[in-house]
Amino acid sequence: MKYIGAHVSASGGVEQAVTRAVEIGANAFALFTKNQRQWRAAPLSGETIDNFKAACEQHHFTPGQILPHDSYLINLGHPVDEALEKSRDAFIDEMARCQQLGLSLLNFHPGSHLKQISEEACLARIAESINIALAKTEGVTAVIENTAGQGSNLGFRFEHLAAIIDGVEDKSRVGVCIDTCHAFAAGYDLRTEADCEKTFAEFERIVGFRYLRGMHLNDAKSAFGSRVDRHNSLGEGNIGHTPFSWLMRDPRFDGIPLILETINPDIWAEEIAWLRAQQQEEAVV
Repeated sequence: MKYIGAHVSASGGVEQAVTRAVEIGANAFALFTKNQRQWRAAPLSGETIDNFKAACEQHHFTPGQILPHDSYLINLGHPVDEALEKSRDAFIDEMARCQQLGLSLLNFHPGSHLKQISEEACLARIAESINIALAKTEGVTAVIENTAGQGSNLGFRFEHLAAIIDGVEDKSRVGVCIDTCHAFAAGYDLRTEADCEKTFAEFERIVGFRYLRGMHLNDAKSAFGSRVDRHNSLGEGNIGHTPFSWLMRDPRFDGIPLILETINPDIWAEEIAWLRAQQQEEAVV
C-alpha cells in the first residue's frame, strides 16, 4: 500500500497535524514536534501526548505512516565542538519527543562542514552524532534526508548517505528519505522513466532499498544539477509528472510515508488524489 500525505502544520498542538492530514485525504503525514526555528521548546505534556496518540488511533495512522522532521537549526556534522554538542543535544531531544509520541521515525538533514573540515571528517561526525542519539533513545529510527548540496551541505551524493550509514553501529535504526527535488538538483535525473530506473538502480547499488524509510515528493524550480533547493508543485517544475507517476506504480515504494513538501498547500488534496490515481495503471514488474 502507498502511504501518501504532506508536511502539515502542528500549530495549536501536534494532535492538530492529524486532523489536517485527514482534511486533505492523506494516509500519511509529516510534522514538526516543536518550532523548527527555535533551539528549545517546552516539554510535551502528558495531555498532548495522549491527545496525539488518540487522534492517530481514531484516524488509523500507525507510526510507519508518520515522518516527523527535526529542527532546521541542527547540524550534526558541525566543525566546532561547542556548536556540535548543542546540535547533538537538540537532536537527542527531538528523538526523545518522537519516542514519547509513539513515533518510530525522525527525518533530518545530515549536516554541513561549513568549509572548515573535510567532507570525510564531517560525515564521520554525523555518524557519531547518530550513534550518540541512538544510545540515549529507544525505538526511533534516524532517517537521513538527501540534500540538494546547497552551500556546504553534505548528503547530496548517495555515497554520502552510504558513508554515514557505514559509521552507524545499530543499522536497524538508521534509514534514508529521498527528496526528489533535492536529488534532481544534486544531479540525479528523474525526467523520464529510464532516468528514474537508472537513478534508483544507483541508489540500490550504493545505499540499498532496505534503508529507504520515506520520500519527499517535490517538483523542482531549480535546474538539473544546480545544487539549489527550490521546490515546486507536482508537474509545474523542471522534473515534470513522470517520476511521480512511475514511483506510484512501483512496489518498492510501498509501505513508507510519501510526503509532499510542494509549495501550494491549497492543492495538496488534489496532488494526493492525482498520485493515488496513478496506481490504477499497470504496476511495474
